[in-house]
Amino acid sequence: MRNLPCSWPHCFMMFVLVCTVFVFLGEMPRMFAAPKEEAEKGFTPIFNGKDLTGWEGESGYWSVEDGAITGATTAEKPLDQATYLFWRGGKPADFVLRASYRFVTPEGNSGINFRSRELPNGDIRGYQADMETGPSYSGILYECNQRAIIAKRGQKVEIDEDGKRTVTSFADPAELQKHIKTDGWNEYEIIARGPEIILKINGIVTAHVIDRERGKSAAEGLISLQLHPGPPMKVQFKNIRVKMN
Repeated sequence: MRNLPCSWPHCFMMFVLVCTVFVFLGEMPRMFAAPKEEAEKGFTPIFNGKDLTGWEGESGYWSVEDGAITGATTAEKPLDQATYLFWRGGKPADFVLRASYRFVTPEGNSGINFRSRELPNGDIRGYQADMETGPSYSGILYECNQRAIIAKRGQKVEIDEDGKRTVTSFADPAELQKHIKTDGWNEYEIIARGPEIILKINGIVTAHVIDRERGKSAAEGLISLQLHPGPPMKVQFKNIRVKMN
């Protein structure tokens, strides 16, 4: 009787092993995609990537270029005060907002405002997730026309009902700055849950605030993009999406 290349049990085990490998390889794309898909579950785009439908702002400063909301000033068309592009889809309370942003010009100052309200002079009052081309303010929590800087980059700030602040440092601001691109796209994330606000840039927490101050903390309000006065600048935003809690 001619010798078989392998015993039947051995061949069967090899067959099972090969099938298992093929099944695993077939599952690999889904396995690696799942975490990203899960992270984006429940988010709704609030910018269609084509035009400013659903948004409203001062004419001449806001447009859509290359699939991104674009705010720009020039030497011929400067700003005396900040101007805003408002999302008119509601006044969210608890939410997570994610958006990509970049500055096209060497100088720039902007922000994503939330839980804000419009003022009669066209300005706003409310929280701002700050961003700039410089080294100091990207990732801080600012409050327009009220308390100014609430938390610097790398700070956790707890504000009680009477306005008393407890400030602790959780990271070196200079080290956090190293994760922020000055010449490319960054991913901003704003988490607002009750009195708690967490800001992240490129997945790194930059500021953490618990704000309970009577008469000043805000529980809901408008979302908007800011264009700041100063030297001519251009800022862009894309992939803006919100998950309501």
